[in-house]
Amino acid sequence: MIFKFKNRKDVSTFVKNIFMRKNAFILFFILAFSVSNIDLIAQNKTKSNDKVARLIAKKRAFNKEFGYGYCIQLYYGDEVDARNLKSEFELTFPKVSLKLNYEQPYWKVLTGNYKTKLEADKAMLLYSEKFSGLIVIPLGK
Repeated sequence: MIFKFKNRKDVSTFVKNIFMRKNAFILFFILAFSVSNIDLIAQNKTKSNDKVARLIAKKRAFNKEFGYGYCIQLYYGDEVDARNLKSEFELTFPKVSLKLNYEQPYWKVLTGNYKTKLEADKAMLLYSEKFSGLIVIPLGK
């Protein structure tokens, strides 16, 4: 690549532009590297924060004692109706697993093991097209 300049002013302007671009390029990488290091430092401070550690320990203890997650209760009542609803649901939604629980004197038909209430609500909307009386209940131990 050959550059032709008419006078010294053109040469000095060209050299200044090259140095400005080079400095801008270097400055960009320095800033990008600095920002990425700030994120790493912030993450390390969060992990070492005592309040956060205590809150995580408290949440884990709660989950051990009470369990976590949600399921959908399809039916609560007598055994014959519970078994009929279970077989009807299995025909309508064959890939969905069901549980039939007995809590004296009633039977429950339950489905799902959802981590969040939002997931359970979405599934309940799908099932409510064919079945009524569904409720989302939190799982416990």
